[in-house]
Amino acid sequence: MPSLQPVRGTQDLLPDAARRHRQVSEAARATAALYGFDEIVTPIFEFTEVFARPIGEHTDIVAKEMYSLKDRGGEDLSLRPENTAGVVRAVLSNGLTQSTPLKFFYSGPMFRYERPQKGRFRQFHQIGVELLGVAQAQADIEVIALGRRILDRLGVGDRVVLELNTLGDPESRTAYRAALVDYFAAHRARLSEDSRRRLDTNPLRILDSKSEEDLRINTDAPPFDRYLNEGSRDFFAAVRDGLDRLGIECRLNPRLVRGLDYYAHTVFEFVTTDLGAQGTVLAGGRYDGLVELMGGPAMPGVGWAAGIERLALLIAEPPAPARPIALVPVGEQGEALALDIAETLRGAGFTVDLGYSGNLSRRMRRANRINARAAVLIGDDEVARNVVTLRDLDSGAQSEVPLLASTLPELVRRLAALDA
Repeated sequence: MPSLQPVRGTQDLLPDAARRHRQVSEAARATAALYGFDEIVTPIFEFTEVFARPIGEHTDIVAKEMYSLKDRGGEDLSLRPENTAGVVRAVLSNGLTQSTPLKFFYSGPMFRYERPQKGRFRQFHQIGVELLGVAQAQADIEVIALGRRILDRLGVGDRVVLELNTLGDPESRTAYRAALVDYFAAHRARLSEDSRRRLDTNPLRILDSKSEEDLRINTDAPPFDRYLNEGSRDFFAAVRDGLDRLGIECRLNPRLVRGLDYYAHTVFEFVTTDLGAQGTVLAGGRYDGLVELMGGPAMPGVGWAAGIERLALLIAEPPAPARPIALVPVGEQGEALALDIAETLRGAGFTVDLGYSGNLSRRMRRANRINARAAVLIGDDEVARNVVTLRDLDSGAQSEVPLLASTLPELVRRLAALDA
């Protein structure tokens, strides 16, 4: 018999947790709209090649972490481990490359097989933005400013720090890669197993290693800024100047890197010390080579993604939902009338709980359990006299309210006055 527990690394979002998730995604969606970002929804699964080509066949994500399968037609499919590649695929599939600039917001589940830990799951959720078709530093500044505004709107802006670095243009990156290979090759024997593998494939990723021995070796690694050409320095200066102009403080982190070749220039992360080891809550960068790598024209891009689970751990308790009005019918005539009253009150904007069975005592216990603001008692005697009994569940006071035609205006007025 199958286990009734959720699969390891997944979770049920019960109402309180779902409310936190919704607070994050709705705040992000509304803020992104202020910047002109339209929402895009891509499939949860794609052809494996959509992810394998840009992420890299030999990366841990593709080799160890993607949920991949063959469908009944023999196609190789994968659940999306991230959404940038899916958004770029959608741009190419739908012929949008001539409509730049393109500004997209997304929110939804992603999937990676990795060790579950605080704020990290195998099915997790992200919000993110992609800005395609703008080569100027203005795009980098805008997406960072958007990320900052979302974090501020969520009330966590004072708990995060923006870390910033540059990877330069391809010419600068090639020069730096060669310098890193020379440096790390001299220390190959002391590198961790992962870093020895990365030395031949993604040497920049060694700078991001968490191995204690790698960290010691990284201390004396050549700095990237020594290999930046003039154009790369000017671009990075423009980004920093724009952030300064907007009052967005940042901390330069020369060890902040992206290992894939299509990344260029700006990389950034908003980090916190309030979540333990998993301190990054929003991360992004410029990926000028991605669209071309996926078979499209040369097109610059920049974006970021943020983990909803991690942000949900940081935000304050969201406002509680509106307290419901409990309808408590007793008897056949009361049951019938309760249906009409419930729909009328819902049409007036009230949250209504309509008990389905039980005597008066049982239904009142339910009203208390759901923290109802008031109860509307509808018995056969009330129906005969064309009234209902309205009970204030906070004060205990109650009174009879006449039912005037089908609109029940007096009941609506009395309910609206309870918290006025």
